[in-house]
Amino acid sequence: MSIRLYKSYTPGTRNRALPSFEEITKSKPERILISKNHRNKGRNNRGVITIRHRGGGHKRKYRLIDFHRNKHDIEAKVAAVEYDPNRNARIALVYYKDGEKRYILHPNNLNVGDTILSGSNTPLSVGNTMPLEEIPLGTAVHNIELIPNRGGQIVRAAGTSAKILAKEGNYVTLRLPSKEIRLIRKDCFATIGEISYNDAFLVQSGKAGRTRWLGKRPTVRGSVMNPCDHPHGGGEGRAPIGRTRPLTPWGKPALGLKTRKNKKISNIYILRRG
Repeated sequence: MSIRLYKSYTPGTRNRALPSFEEITKSKPERILISKNHRNKGRNNRGVITIRHRGGGHKRKYRLIDFHRNKHDIEAKVAAVEYDPNRNARIALVYYKDGEKRYILHPNNLNVGDTILSGSNTPLSVGNTMPLEEIPLGTAVHNIELIPNRGGQIVRAAGTSAKILAKEGNYVTLRLPSKEIRLIRKDCFATIGEISYNDAFLVQSGKAGRTRWLGKRPTVRGSVMNPCDHPHGGGEGRAPIGRTRPLTPWGKPALGLKTRKNKKISNIYILRRG
């Protein structure tokens, strides 16, 4: 998986760096595994914008991804690697022996024709899913459950993986991609390997229009607004912030303030912050 660089044929190609898509083996999604995807464009149930800078963008069909991997002890064969517009990771289409088809997150080194398995006492190979207590120390894992049988909730982005550091009692210690070290119950499931397409962070749009295709609208700096619109606004010429620290448009502290609640129940499982 690599990045394709462009020469400066036009202003839009001057700084463009896009994925080569060489790993994609199938272009059209499986019909039974897609659903409608109504996007709210940052609006709530009254149509009021509650999240700024969202809207427009190309239509997308949502791919139904199997984060649960709950078909235990039934072999599945990788049929194709596909593009998913709803995430930066690639997805793999797998055919189970009983005839069912599902999408999973595509790990590195899992090729078309390989077989995967889920459940206890499965082989330790890329793409297999098993409880954390059965995975050896130092193994890279992804798509990790936080609560048993809820499905994978963390480590799902392209190129990410967590590392198993220790096991003690009912908990397993993991180092997450953010360098956070936390405890997770030993009966939670995780998938072996690192998620593919680890060059995702190198992608550069090259032009504003491609960002609009992704459904992102322009962002205006607070320092160029009027004082009635933003705490950073106003002044003659290029003025400093004029406050003791950077603030959001609503006067709350920005850039570095910790926003996690001090009394969150899961705080006791976090051994070291990221």
